[in-house]
Amino acid sequence: MPRGTILVVDDEDEIREGLEALLTSEGFEVSSAATGEAGLQKLEDRPFDLMLLDVSLPDRNGLELLREIRRRDPSLSIILITAYGSIEMARAAFKGGAQDYITKPWSNDELVAQVSLAIEGHRLREENVQLKRALKQRYNFPSIVGKSEKMLAVFDLVTQVAPSRSTVLISGESGTGKELIAKAIHSASTRADKAFIPVNTGSIPVDLLESQLFGHVKGAFTSAVASKKGLFEVADQGTIFFDEISTISPETQAKLLRVIQEREFMRLGGTDTIKVDVRILAASNEDLTKLVREGRFREDLFHRLNVISLKLPPLRERKEDIPLLIDRFLEQFCQENGKPPRAFTNGAMKLLMDYDWSGNVRELENVVERAVVLSTQESLDTDLLPESVRTREIVKGVRLQLAEFLPPMPGEIGARANAPAPSLFEILEEVERRIICDMLERTNWNQTEAAERFQIPLSTLNQKIKRLGIETRRRAMPPRGPGVGYGDAAEFAAGK
Repeated sequence: MPRGTILVVDDEDEIREGLEALLTSEGFEVSSAATGEAGLQKLEDRPFDLMLLDVSLPDRNGLELLREIRRRDPSLSIILITAYGSIEMARAAFKGGAQDYITKPWSNDELVAQVSLAIEGHRLREENVQLKRALKQRYNFPSIVGKSEKMLAVFDLVTQVAPSRSTVLISGESGTGKELIAKAIHSASTRADKAFIPVNTGSIPVDLLESQLFGHVKGAFTSAVASKKGLFEVADQGTIFFDEISTISPETQAKLLRVIQEREFMRLGGTDTIKVDVRILAASNEDLTKLVREGRFREDLFHRLNVISLKLPPLRERKEDIPLLIDRFLEQFCQENGKPPRAFTNGAMKLLMDYDWSGNVRELENVVERAVVLSTQESLDTDLLPESVRTREIVKGVRLQLAEFLPPMPGEIGARANAPAPSLFEILEEVERRIICDMLERTNWNQTEAAERFQIPLSTLNQKIKRLGIETRRRAMPPRGPGVGYGDAAEFAAGK
């Protein structure tokens, strides 16, 4: 089975033949066309995973053709082929909806890598569409997204516990979606047509929380000029959800325990007992068992809440869900901001997939919203990602590279123990060299783009490159001179 199907549209015979030979040898199925119209006809005849599209065609402008193809098939991955590698060309390509662009001449290894990444992105988008349809049929949780084994296990548990009246304790780091899970449980329960009342106990002052929960009678305290129902009464026959349950005071913990046990309470300042039928869901981003051991949370209340335990995995442990989440957020924020559909470039997607997401789904949501709001073109490139996402992986990679370069620790054995210790100046110089080399690799050794990403003048970057002795050669085929051809297709495919 081929690794993917590719359509090459270029008017130069040598390039078409060479690309066919190269990509076929890498396991791809390749078709080609010499004109824009011929390319459009092939797209109508059959689907492709990727198109390699030359900017300069005899019958059509490549950028205009790009926009037309994007309107016909928004999911098709497109890589532009151009003789002019510049920031302006990159922006024009991304604005038109291309996933990436390559310049003539190119490195065959880099081209194959770009093609593989683009096809993987196309297949991910196709899989996401199918997966959304399958998940919708199996689980009716439209607000929750995930295909990882851990999230499917969460979906199964939600499906099982939703019809019951049992109390559920949802745990997980901040930003993992605990309230969304609570809403899903309520929506799939027999109480779905009744109230769902969320209570963020961490944001309500301690002296007001009991009044909010249980209500009060007139005159119960200075500002109680009239009787008021509490949230438990409002949630009668429905569900009440306690977020950050670990923050409630010991006094309120005792009263909450009584409500869970007896399903009754009294308003502040009142004497009448009020009975309610309320399902209780609770969530915490702290380890309640640890708080119980420390005496900061009642053990009996913990056991009452922990009838069914549901733990949400952090995003770094379910990275296969990131493309699904990104699609959801892109659709949401494009609609909210009145913008046409957007998509991240392959380079931006790689950074998003590699990032650790300490803020979990909430942090990813904010990053996608920022990119959509600041975007002026259909493709969202790395420049729209926050600095933390763009640079963290570079620093992380450099840190790993430097592990063998740093001075050996006392007692360390092996070759490093006998190695001469470098000076601090040498270490810092090596850090700077490797960071610059990493960025140059990421920008295909385009110094102008690298300087823009570093937010420094190009002259400053050039000075550093010379001082650090960085060789700025591009691993690419030699350019063609006047009257010089690429040779036969086999030579082109081999990069000769």
